[in-house]
Amino acid sequence: MYQIEKMGKQQLGIRLEDELLNYILKAPVEVGQKIPNEFELAQRFGVGRSTVREAVKGLVTKGILEVRRGAGTFVVSHHSLEEDPLGLARLEDKYKLALELFELRLMIEPEIASLAAQKAGHEEKKRLEELCDLVERLYTDEEDHLEKDVEFHTHIARCSQNRVVEMLVPLINSAVITFGSLTHRKLKKETIETHRAVTDAIVRGDSVGAKCAMIMHLTYNRQMLVKMMEEHQAEENQKEEGQQQTRLE
Repeated sequence: MYQIEKMGKQQLGIRLEDELLNYILKAPVEVGQKIPNEFELAQRFGVGRSTVREAVKGLVTKGILEVRRGAGTFVVSHHSLEEDPLGLARLEDKYKLALELFELRLMIEPEIASLAAQKAGHEEKKRLEELCDLVERLYTDEEDHLEKDVEFHTHIARCSQNRVVEMLVPLINSAVITFGSLTHRKLKKETIETHRAVTDAIVRGDSVGAKCAMIMHLTYNRQMLVKMMEEHQAEENQKEEGQQQTRLE
């Protein structure tokens, strides 16, 4: 059983909200599954039921939980609305989502890279080179590179020095994570080369080069995604045909 120290009611609710989210992610309670009821959570965390209600209410507001009258409280996302403001994590067809995100990325990221080449300062360029080197090393060493890949694209957005672009960072992050979770290092060579091309262009202030390099990076990724979608659909069709055959027999 968890035990949360006594503190002010509001602070206790906020603390329990964090603890409950941590429990959901680590248990894990998958998206679509129901969490324990109010009484069980109160016992688990050593708090009153009113505190549990406040914590649940907080996670409902953040888009993590959904209360269904008569059925219970269900996990609807592992990402808060702050991290995933459009609720993209709730869309079930990840291949279709990834493709739609690429359509959007092709509209905006090449222009963001172009703007970054025009406006990035010395320290920002230095950090971009560090991130590019780090992602390449992680990729080459077969280590998890996704977190730093996200940071690489996030930093390019911040290099644009455009506050509205920075507000799009969570959307770009969602796109990178969705694609990375589907492909699992299948574009190692292409990713390393195009990341380097984008970085070099931004560092030398070549806005057209940065735009072209980003288009190339996204194009490689999209082509791989389309190929994977076709293979996935073929597998699903084959599975469905097998099930139909089994029913006929």
